[in-house]
Amino acid sequence: MSYKAEYIWIDGTEPSARLRSKTKILADGAELPEWGFDGSSTNQAPGDNSDCVLKPVFSCPDPVRGGNHVLVLCEVYLVDGTPHPTNNRARLLPVAERYAGQEPWFGIEQEYTFFQDGRPLGFPAVGYPAPQGPYYCGVGADEVFGREIVEKHLDACLEAGLNISGINAEVMPGQWEFQVGPAGPVEVADHLWIARWLLYRIAEEYDVAATLDAKPAKGDWNGAGAHTNFSTRAMREGYDAIITACESLGAPGKVEEHIAGYGHGIEERLTGHHETAPHDVYSYGVSNRGASVRIPWQVEVDKKGYIEDRRPNANIDPYNVTRLLVNTCCAALENAGQA
Repeated sequence: MSYKAEYIWIDGTEPSARLRSKTKILADGAELPEWGFDGSSTNQAPGDNSDCVLKPVFSCPDPVRGGNHVLVLCEVYLVDGTPHPTNNRARLLPVAERYAGQEPWFGIEQEYTFFQDGRPLGFPAVGYPAPQGPYYCGVGADEVFGREIVEKHLDACLEAGLNISGINAEVMPGQWEFQVGPAGPVEVADHLWIARWLLYRIAEEYDVAATLDAKPAKGDWNGAGAHTNFSTRAMREGYDAIITACESLGAPGKVEEHIAGYGHGIEERLTGHHETAPHDVYSYGVSNRGASVRIPWQVEVDKKGYIEDRRPNANIDPYNVTRLLVNTCCAALENAGQA
């Protein structure tokens, strides 16, 4: 007897990486081995030195194939045993370990947009649909498009054992969101990448593409983000730590550092309109979705909780975002004696 292992990895495509995968047949009971691939076909190696290595780091049941088949998330390594330059997970690990004692938690809100025949699902062949308003968390065939795919994706994530915590229709037709977390910085990113792979794979069956483009429809339409909710143990226990974290994200050099790691095309999305703050101006505020970082109203009432960084794009590499938030906020909390 044997089983199918779908090896999944993140490629080197610029400006936004893509997921790749291929299937390995293994004998029942066999452990997941390292494997290789042609990096010259994934923007990760030249043709005259094209071998790259796949190192399994996370696996879960495969809800598409069922049975005893598995999905296998891999890190990409060079043949000399060092992490590939595109391996952002390897860059996160030492930061996550350094600040593990602060117990950082994340919840990432992954927005995405369905496309079919070159336009967002629900857009007419000519012209535009009715303006934004009824679509967010809407119900009805004239307001919601793609629900069957969304429900199937949710079920698949649950069957895979992913830490998925909800779904909702978003502000633009054909635009949806799922949430992953709460979880630590490595786990939330691992689960988000697998959830993305399942989204693309399931949408294939409907001849629909799911895109993480930060501004999928030009004009008076919301962009697509990955609002990132973050807390540490100290933030979950007191409000002073909340303010310290918010202030640290606006410190000299930090705004530019974070924006650079928050996804391609961020200037198109973070304009100061459509529930965003300008990409080059940092702000935070209570219940303010027009700020860079929102403190939920209940957090101010309870004087403890979490913050929401509203700047990350839908097309983020979550390993970069969790690394940046942990590194910036946890260092500030440690320096302030609030770790």
